[in-house]
Amino acid sequence: MVTMAALRPERRWPPGLALLLLTLMPLLLPGRLTLGWGWLLPVACGTLFVLVAATSVVGDRRRSRVVRRLSLVLIGALVVGAVWSTARLIDDLVHNGTLASSPAELLSSGSLVWVNNNVIFGLLYWELDGGGPAHRGLHNRPPDFAFPQTIDPALAAPGWRPTFVDYLYLGLTNALAFSPTDAMPLVPWAKLTMALQSLISVSVLSLVIARAVNVLT
Repeated sequence: MVTMAALRPERRWPPGLALLLLTLMPLLLPGRLTLGWGWLLPVACGTLFVLVAATSVVGDRRRSRVVRRLSLVLIGALVVGAVWSTARLIDDLVHNGTLASSPAELLSSGSLVWVNNNVIFGLLYWELDGGGPAHRGLHNRPPDFAFPQTIDPALAAPGWRPTFVDYLYLGLTNALAFSPTDAMPLVPWAKLTMALQSLISVSVLSLVIARAVNVLT
């Protein structure tokens, strides 16, 4: 039986705020780094965000499934936009495009793309680990990520479960260290996704930093 404790709104609002930020992120990027019209992705994601927020306040099983499906669609749309922005940024840097000649625009755009990618990966980990946040609160299936608190229960209060902040930290540290830090991936999808994030992060960071140094010198 689904309980309100397992689906209480505050467990969904922290990622909801991240989704809102990511929805607005394309508006801050140069037009050539956004997918189609600059307003298309923010409007589509914003609409889905409102639906997710409106549905998540109801704590029954059917509504929980609806929320999860909408969340996956929304994150999928954000992933498509992030992949496009990353590919366009790398293409611009490799072929000496407009960004490559402006240090300020290069650093700002590169930083936005990098942050955008890593927050999206944090959302992916949060939504997919253990079948999703609601599923993790109701079932005792093995986790897809081994956090220190799950390995050693003495490190946390009884019944501890990772929240969105834990997955956001996982995504950011994986992007900076290019390897797992405090949480270890246990299943193939988690290992492959973290490996993909590391490859994207090192590509963006190395190209942006190298190009910025070249322009400044």
